[in-house]
Amino acid sequence: MQNRKRRGGRMYRRFACGLTIFLLSGLLSGCLYRGEPQERRVSYIESVDRVQRAIDRFQEDQGILPIITAGEETPRYEKFRINLDQLNQQGYLEQIPQAAFEKGGSVYFLVINEEIDPTVKVMDLATVQKVNDVQRAVDLYRSKRDGKLPVQENGEISPGVYRIDLEAAGAENYSLKSVYSGQPLDYLVDKDGRVYVDYAFDIMQALDQTGAKPGEDKDLREILTDQSYFVPVKSLPYRWVDGTPVPQIE
Repeated sequence: MQNRKRRGGRMYRRFACGLTIFLLSGLLSGCLYRGEPQERRVSYIESVDRVQRAIDRFQEDQGILPIITAGEETPRYEKFRINLDQLNQQGYLEQIPQAAFEKGGSVYFLVINEEIDPTVKVMDLATVQKVNDVQRAVDLYRSKRDGKLPVQENGEISPGVYRIDLEAAGAENYSLKSVYSGQPLDYLVDKDGRVYVDYAFDIMQALDQTGAKPGEDKDLREILTDQSYFVPVKSLPYRWVDGTPVPQIE
């Protein structure tokens, strides 16, 4: 039964990807793709489709996924990075996509829903780098101020989660634009000093666009992965609270 579900999911994905590529000029002008030039959007979709077919064949033949092992502490949307070199060397992938880090590109290809319906997505490394830069600035600020966080006045947006004051942290040069909407996004920091991206705007925009009615227990980040090839890297889970997507400490 589970194998039939997987095969059905794969057939649907292949059909959907092909249809998406055919209709790119009309469909990919929506809000969730404004952050990328159209030629790069087309390239990502085609690359994701090729890598998806490759991992499907690999799993059918070998019974496992071609992923690079990550530790248990690795966050959900960074964990299951695809071993593109292995796919290429074993003949499942004719050419590694130019967008991939392995070819000098700006994304990692990874798998989500790995247990039930392994699905290929991409992780934007420019976003990761900026979060890492802000993390260093926050760490330096805290080291000089006895652990105090550089947060905005009245900046607590949920228990233990705050908006960062980039100017106070000396990180004003690390402004971040969303891979989904192209709009500026805030950085968040938890009570322990870990830095994240605030995807609330993108989630709200996606909900408005689809008309979806989120359940209170649903992690709202899934709506972004459902509608885009990007994962919300460096993020906290989001829950629907009083009509708003709110980040929650895990």
